[in-house]
Amino acid sequence: MPGTQSLESISPRLDHIATVARQRPGEALTALAHHIDLAWLHEAYRRTRKDGAKGVDHVTAAQYAVQLEASLTDLLNRFKSGRYLAPPVRRVHIPKGDGTSTRPIGIPTFEDKILQRAAAMVLEAVYEPEFLECSYGFRPGRSAHQALQRVWRSVMEMGGAIVLDVDIRSFFDRLDHGHLRAMLDRRVRDGVIRRSIDKWLHAGVLEEGAIHRPASGTPQGGVISPLLANIYLHEVVDTWFVRDVRPRMRGRAELIRFADDLVLIFERQDDARRVLDVLPKRLGKYGLELHPDKTRLVDFRRPSSPGRTPGPGPTGRSGTFDFLGFTHYWGVSRNGNWVVKRKTAATRLRRALRAVHAWCRRHRHEPVKDQHRMLCAVLRGHYQYYGITGNAYALDHFRTGVLCTWRTWLNRRSQQARMHWKRFTRLLTRYPLPPARVVHSIYRTAANLSC
Repeated sequence: MPGTQSLESISPRLDHIATVARQRPGEALTALAHHIDLAWLHEAYRRTRKDGAKGVDHVTAAQYAVQLEASLTDLLNRFKSGRYLAPPVRRVHIPKGDGTSTRPIGIPTFEDKILQRAAAMVLEAVYEPEFLECSYGFRPGRSAHQALQRVWRSVMEMGGAIVLDVDIRSFFDRLDHGHLRAMLDRRVRDGVIRRSIDKWLHAGVLEEGAIHRPASGTPQGGVISPLLANIYLHEVVDTWFVRDVRPRMRGRAELIRFADDLVLIFERQDDARRVLDVLPKRLGKYGLELHPDKTRLVDFRRPSSPGRTPGPGPTGRSGTFDFLGFTHYWGVSRNGNWVVKRKTAATRLRRALRAVHAWCRRHRHEPVKDQHRMLCAVLRGHYQYYGITGNAYALDHFRTGVLCTWRTWLNRRSQQARMHWKRFTRLLTRYPLPPARVVHSIYRTAANLSC
C-alpha cells in the first residue's frame, strides 16, 4: 500500500534525525529540509485528518486526493523553492468548558495541513529527545490519561499535596514570535523550514471577510501549533522548573504539563507559595501572564480520618481542582481509606450535553437509525475519554441525559404521535444505546507501571 511504503521509507530518516539530535545536544542543525521529499509528503498526507473542516480555499480532502500525486509534487516544488505562500487560517469560535465564553480556532487549508505535518515530523524528531518527562501533550506515545495518572500517583505518594492550578491567559494568542525564533535558533537553522514557519506565523486570520495579521501568537488548530507550543513552554516552564526550581524546594515537587494546561504539586505549602510568587515574573519575561482568577493554590492534603470531609484550602476555595476535563477530589475507597478520585468536570459535562441537545434538535427529522448511529458514536467517544476508574456515576449521568434528550426531540417530530416513555422503551430494545463503561482502569495502569 502507498501509505505503508511511504512510512517504511521515512522511518529510517526520522530515526537518523533523532540520533543526530541526541549526539549533538545544544547544536543548531542546518540540513533538515532535504529529508522532505515526495515520499515524506505522502506520509504527511496519510497522517493528516481527512474529516476536518475546510479552510479558506474550501477544498476538502476528497477533492485534494483526486490529483494527489500532481498536487503533492507541486507542493514540494513550491516548498523547496520558497514560492509557497501560507494562506490565512479561517477562524471559528467554539465554546469553552464553562459555556460562557468561546475559544478561537484557526482552520488551515488541507494543503497547508499536509505541509505543516511534514515540517512537524522533522521538528518532532529533533526535539523529542530533549523534551522532559513532565510534558505529555501532543507527543508520540503520550496521552492525557498518562498525565492524569501521573497526577494521581504523585498526590497519592505524597499522601496529599498543595496543588498550584496554573492557567496561562490566552497562551496561543500571546506566544511571542521573537522569543520563539530565538529558541528555534538554538536547534534548527535550516533556512527552508524556518522560512516556512515564519510564513505560518504571519499568515494571518480570516474572520468576517477581513484578514488580520497579529504580531504574536500561533493559531490554535494549526497542525504545527502544538509542537511550537511545546518548544516554547519546554524552555519557559519545564527546564526552568527542573533546573532552577525543584533543587531549591524543601520538599518534593512535581510538574505535569499537557500543552498549556499544567499543575504543580508540592509536598510543602511554603514551597508552593514561593513558586507562585516567582512564576508570574518568569512568564512575564516571555510575554505570558497568569490568569488572576483561574490560577490558585489548592489545599489538597488528605483528610486526617475517613470521617472528616475535606475542608476549604488556604484560599478559601474547596479542596478540589480541575485538570484535563476531570475534577480531582478526595473520597473514601471500599476499604475505608482516603484516595484521590476523579469525575467529569461539571463544565465539561454540561457542554457535552448541550452539544447533544443541539444535534438532536437539528436532526430530529432524520431516520431513527441514523440518529441512533450518531448517538452511539457520541457515547463511545465520551466513554473513551471519560471512562476512568471511579467515574461511573458521571458516565451514567451523561448517558441518561442523552436518553432524555433523544426522547424529547423524537417527541417533537410530530404533533400526533407522542413518544411516551413506554413507547421509547420499546424503541430502545431495537436501538439500544451502549452502556457506560470504564475504558481506562487505574489498577490496570498501575500494574503496567510496576512491571
